[in-house]
Amino acid sequence: MRKIASLFLGLALGAGVGALVVTLFAPTSGQQLIANLKAGWEETLAAARVASAERRAELEAELAAKRLSLPPKK
Repeated sequence: MRKIASLFLGLALGAGVGALVVTLFAPTSGQQLIANLKAGWEETLAAARVASAERRAELEAELAAKRLSLPPKK
């Protein structure tokens, strides 16, 4: 348990330091950097939603096919 907590603490600190370094040394202004990050986040969410909808449709089609192939219940 202690190792897992230590791992997550290290990851959080690393992410915080990384974000600070990117903010300080980015070649764009802070507002532009935030706008770029938001745009990237929104694009990622949109792609994830599309992938999720496609996978859901695949799974629903597979379920419907399996339901049709099952013998009727008595």
